[in-house]
Amino acid sequence: MLQKVIRSTVIDAPIERVWAVLRDFNSHDQWHDVVAHSQIEAGERSDQVGCVRSFSLKDGARIREQLLTLDDRQYKSTYCIVEATVPLQRYVATVTLKPVTDGRRTFWHWESSFATPPGMEAELRQMVAEGVYEAGFANLRRHLERGGDLRAPGAAPMPTALPLPGRRIVVPAYGDAHALVAEDHAVPPPGPGEVRIRQRAVGVNYIDVYLRRGWIPGLMAPGGTPGQEAAGSVVDCGAGVHGFSPGDRVAYLGPTTGAYCSLRNVPAAWLVRLPPAVDDELAAAVLLKGLTADYLLQDLGRVRPGQRWLVHAAAGGVGLLLCAWARRLGATVIGTVSSEAKARLARLHGCEHVIVTPDYHFAEAVQRDFGGADVIVDGLGVAAQAENFAALASCGHWISLGQASGPLEPVSPDALVMKSASFSRPVVFAYIATPAVLATRAARLWAALADGSIRPPPIERYTLDAAAEAHARLESRATSGALVLLP
Repeated sequence: MLQKVIRSTVIDAPIERVWAVLRDFNSHDQWHDVVAHSQIEAGERSDQVGCVRSFSLKDGARIREQLLTLDDRQYKSTYCIVEATVPLQRYVATVTLKPVTDGRRTFWHWESSFATPPGMEAELRQMVAEGVYEAGFANLRRHLERGGDLRAPGAAPMPTALPLPGRRIVVPAYGDAHALVAEDHAVPPPGPGEVRIRQRAVGVNYIDVYLRRGWIPGLMAPGGTPGQEAAGSVVDCGAGVHGFSPGDRVAYLGPTTGAYCSLRNVPAAWLVRLPPAVDDELAAAVLLKGLTADYLLQDLGRVRPGQRWLVHAAAGGVGLLLCAWARRLGATVIGTVSSEAKARLARLHGCEHVIVTPDYHFAEAVQRDFGGADVIVDGLGVAAQAENFAALASCGHWISLGQASGPLEPVSPDALVMKSASFSRPVVFAYIATPAVLATRAARLWAALADGSIRPPPIERYTLDAAAEAHARLESRATSGALVLLP
């Protein structure tokens, strides 16, 4: 007959900090007093499902356990004993964490089932319940106290004393999508003004392709990690950080790369809080793109009713948000796409007039049907350069956001004079230069999602280790909406 042991407790620390310890399958010799030494066999990662930890107890017993599941969304793991000198047979245990409603404490549920030799049922139930579970609760509390995470209410967050294991993508040498390589790395405690974030979704943007190809070497050298936006939860905070605490749900975008990872330190000034209605994947899919749409509409294009906007790649991540938002604000929106399927998606998201053109021919239709474009938002690059000039209306403004087909040729001032036109090459980070401005723009984005001004885009999901596949898909021009990586 199977025996069952169930124990629960509340730990005075946020769930992210408790989980950061417990998800490491090889950490128990650091915090559980009964464990003398532990190691992961075969050189596998300690958060790799299927890995086996071999450890000895201080009483001389030896045990081998295998990690069966690890769920960072549900804060849950299961494991089993595969070999032991202790007579626990068919032992399977589950650890589950849940946040307490105040956000600063964690409910920890630990249970197991196992068989025993006849006559040893009560003895082994007591050993598991008291020697493993109850002692483990007390030991982890002491471990967290030593790490500085048990604080009086309102006290400043303190950094964890130890590095934490993570996973990241690097580009050892510039090249095609296969240049993206996954590796393990250790993330140190956050420094002054920084937070350490457990990332659950990472945004993929076309600038990441430019970086991987080596088109912007000043932004990412060989050996670097791409990515500029992600979403997740705060693990811990460095000195001088105010307004954020462990467990807070946040997203960020930053001017330096490094977001293609599972765990990262970033300046607190990059962070925005996530409202309950915005999950991690949606935040990673829309933050950079949505804030780009915001400054294009509010600052550069100064959108107004009746204004003619030409938006290229209207079914892409920025395009879907921009078309819908511009139309809600009264603009006449014209979009270009490369296929009928993308045209249907663009119309569904508010693009009133769609031009299907796989070969960058659109200027004649724009001039014939609309008298030219007052604002052009272009990520196509050199292949569409001449067409963009031709599509501009008098006094029009051409905004170059990217160069998917290759870098632009130098823009001639004399060509601009012919139409009294203007040209700009903006970067989003100049428009979110302070935390206050960033928060204001983010609030407008969340409000636009909430009131239906913009709709959540379709999201294609890839694991972090499949970043190369995501890049190949993005470069194929087959994608619509947004791509995210899930660490």
